[in-house]
Amino acid sequence: MKNYSGLLFAVFLAVMITSPSCKCKKDKPEENAPTATDPGTINSSTNVMGYGILNRLPAIWNGPVASSTMLGSYPEWIVDLRPVSAAQVCAKNELDSLNNILMSFFIVKHNNAYKMAFRNGGGFAGSNRIAYAVIDSVSETSNNYFYRFSDFRAGKNRVYTNVLFKDDSLIVHVYTNVYNTQATTTSHMLWRAKRQDATSASNAIAHFSFPQKQMVKDFSTTFDSKPEAIYYDSDLANDPYNAAAQPYLGKTIVNISYNATHTPDPSKKAFLMITTQPLFSGFTYIPANLKYRSRYVFLSADDTQFTFDYMHPGTYYIYSLYDTNGDGTFSSGDWIASNLTNTFTLADHGTQTVNTMIDFTIP
Repeated sequence: MKNYSGLLFAVFLAVMITSPSCKCKKDKPEENAPTATDPGTINSSTNVMGYGILNRLPAIWNGPVASSTMLGSYPEWIVDLRPVSAAQVCAKNELDSLNNILMSFFIVKHNNAYKMAFRNGGGFAGSNRIAYAVIDSVSETSNNYFYRFSDFRAGKNRVYTNVLFKDDSLIVHVYTNVYNTQATTTSHMLWRAKRQDATSASNAIAHFSFPQKQMVKDFSTTFDSKPEAIYYDSDLANDPYNAAAQPYLGKTIVNISYNATHTPDPSKKAFLMITTQPLFSGFTYIPANLKYRSRYVFLSADDTQFTFDYMHPGTYYIYSLYDTNGDGTFSSGDWIASNLTNTFTLADHGTQTVNTMIDFTIP
């Protein structure tokens, strides 16, 4: 089964946020009107709208995506969400050097109140964009936790995202106005994910005593001059919380090579997979450990290097594959790196270089 979900989701996000400013009916002014008094300095007793979501996000999540767009549906999307500060979680996924998606949830000050915000975006076919949304609805009951994030400049008639937790499930449902061709939003994407692993985030949770009520960004006036909370290629320099400002992340540079008896066809794909637990015990494959997949990328077979950025500190295992039959998974006749214990540790704001040599044909 081809695991091209990263690309499809990146395309979905591009469709969702690259449409022009909404010309349809905006939300009523009072829905986004500031409150009468300033909330003061944030502390442990401060009311933070949607704060409970921080307790529920950290984990590796995986599940199918159903889309009403021309992209159709696809079988899985994997997201490794971990804390990067006491009041923020984030994740990044990519398909290749041009297609990726990132998402982050953190505490902001907005309209004289403290709230959760949602930063998302990434790259699609060489173009880049970042969008922001702020929480506007919360319902937390026994085993049912609902949060809604909307574009607080263009209004929720432009785009909004519902996030629902129940048992070990996460449901993310995105609504858009389909390129501003509709007066109201309709279903655009539905992701039904299951919690795969919570242990991979445990070190970061302990490191930050996560979560805590701390303001990450003050959005009181940041977007006053913008018709929408979106930054595109030409405007990314003005992104108020840009890539360089993201905390507690590093990058891993992977060098890819082949031994003398394996000469790749440039028209084929190579695949890198990074996990938080090993997929092999000696030479015995452990399929149950697929739940520990954290990052993965498809590359042209003649690519010799790829950099995973926005990467969480921690210990990882890396696996590489030359996909001879194009099925997107490990199968007979494919080539792999025979080093099945290739592990590395990434530090806070660190840069790690890892070498992988594809040198073995799967019987």
